Amino acid sequence: MGARRPLLSSDEGTGELWPSFTDITATISLILFVLVLLAFVRNLIAGKKLDALELQIRSSQQQLQRLGDELTRTNAQIALGRQQLKLSEQKLDEQQKILAESNRHLGDLRSQLQSIAVLRVEVLAKVKASIETELGPSRTGAPLVSIGNNGNILINESLVFEYNSFAIKREARPLLQSLAKALGNVLSDPNVRDNVDAIVIQGHTDERGSASFNRELSAKRANAVLDTMFEANRALEELYGSFFASSAYSEFRPVNPAKSEAAFEQNRRIEIAVVLKDANVRRVIDEYMRGQGVPPVPATP
Repeated sequence: MGARRPLLSSDEGTGELWPSFTDITATISLILFVLVLLAFVRNLIAGKKLDALELQIRSSQQQLQRLGDELTRTNAQIALGRQQLKLSEQKLDEQQKILAESNRHLGDLRSQLQSIAVLRVEVLAKVKASIETELGPSRTGAPLVSIGNNGNILINESLVFEYNSFAIKREARPLLQSLAKALGNVLSDPNVRDNVDAIVIQGHTDERGSASFNRELSAKRANAVLDTMFEANRALEELYGSFFASSAYSEFRPVNPAKSEAAFEQNRRIEIAVVLKDANVRRVIDEYMRGQGVPPVPATP
């Protein structure tokens, strides 16, 4: 057998192994470089993302700050609104109290004015009732006296006068005596006297005849009625004569405009009007105005 030949000689082995180690080293270096580069890129990307995130966070914080500021302003406005609402409610309560007080004063004023207005009707009603009590029911069933739509006492002319005459009928004297007694009783009430300005005896005719003749006739009839009442009740003239007056309206205030005999008879009449004092109405209003702090209006001379 021949001797075995070595695989590599000393020189040959060293030359072949060295390049292989260099390649491995270069490869490892390249890998490390790539890894480092990847790490750098990744860190760079992560840094940018972090910056973007921080920017977003700062923006969110700023928005939150703005929202917080707006919420604070809104809460302040709500608080101010509540305060103003409370003040408005207080003012409304005060105005309601003032309105209620004004309504009460107006109610008092209305009651006083109504009492003055009702007084006239009450006076007339007392006079009418007194006459009816004194005379009793009429024989014909028709009322001896009545209260007209204008609030005056109406006495039919035929009960007192003949047609176209101003002479008092004999049978009419008890009626006028009762009327005088009734008016005296009514005027004996101090409350009535304080509110009554005048009691006016009015004469009225129908439309037939001239205006001047009817005016003279109606005046004479009114004066005749007043004179007869004063003769029947001397105390009426002595105590309360200043309250009485007479007036003539001729045919110009008919109660029935028809052209019939029945209408003419209605229009020929004596009316008794109770005139209330305007000063008392004015006094009530002035007292109310003074209570409201408003100076009264000076009376017209």
